[in-house]
Amino acid sequence: MAGSPLPGEGEATMPRGAGTDRATEGRSWRQDVIWRIEAVAFAGFIGLMRLLGLERASALGGALLRTLGPVTGTHRTVTRNLRIAFPDMDAGAREALARDAWEQTGRSFAETAVMDQLTPASGRIEIVGAERLAAIRDSGRPVVFVSGHLANFEVMAACIMAAGVKCQITYRPTNNPYVDRQVRAARARYGVQLFAPKGGDGARELLAGLGRGESVALMNDQKFNEGPEVTFFDQPVNAAPGPTRLALRFGTVLQPVSVVRLPGVRFRFVVHDPIEVASTGDRPADIVRGVQAVTRFVEDRVREHPVDWFWVHKRWPDRVYAALDAPSAAGST
Repeated sequence: MAGSPLPGEGEATMPRGAGTDRATEGRSWRQDVIWRIEAVAFAGFIGLMRLLGLERASALGGALLRTLGPVTGTHRTVTRNLRIAFPDMDAGAREALARDAWEQTGRSFAETAVMDQLTPASGRIEIVGAERLAAIRDSGRPVVFVSGHLANFEVMAACIMAAGVKCQITYRPTNNPYVDRQVRAARARYGVQLFAPKGGDGARELLAGLGRGESVALMNDQKFNEGPEVTFFDQPVNAAPGPTRLALRFGTVLQPVSVVRLPGVRFRFVVHDPIEVASTGDRPADIVRGVQAVTRFVEDRVREHPVDWFWVHKRWPDRVYAALDAPSAAGST
């Protein structure tokens, strides 16, 4: 469930380097030079984090974004999102939550470089509902894993793979193909081998994988300009129908999972009760109900641990932000 993991939509496994080859076709030499410089810098970052080790890398990433995040333009998105989600929260408390969330984001980013040290075998992950993962693995029946960008969401992919569940972990390839190659290599270090690029090709790969009995893992909490309109924190959002459509098509369940950050660079990974998607014959209505159930699941997890969510993306449609910025709304903050 990486970088959507869940992590990010022929053959189930994308041939290593194939994405890079396609992405670099027709590039200008200037663009190629910029990409290569960025890749060297990214490799340096990965190397530094691995040299520091897990705990120091996590602490450094957290400290940097706790300091720098609030002075970036993105901080306005974070505070607006918090106003939408928690309109009754005191402004000072929201600002403190925003800074804490920046720290969490920084920690998660730095930890991606050392994710091979954050697997169940490390002893840093408490797993709740491990028997459900074992049942999925042993049944041979695929499920559609769903979640949101919670805490270090790479932990979810690591736990699914460590349990021996064959699963298509979706991800969004970076614009820089050389960096993307490094990202995929980093994920391979902690067991993530199946990658399904998003888009038309990705959809076909997901369908093929499910047909072979492989599960899929999809994130369902980012802004989506199409799809059914459902409710998220008492506001309208458009949410991706893909997970529910896949569950209906293959007669399987939506399997929610979540992760919570604990003190000491530790995590709790939870495999929740599955969401049964009813097939009533009214397919559009069935899809809406499934999408709302997933969206409500994410909202419940965010309400439980708001500091863990990835507040930096614009989740709601523009009209919700416009209403927030209207004089009457602005005056109430």
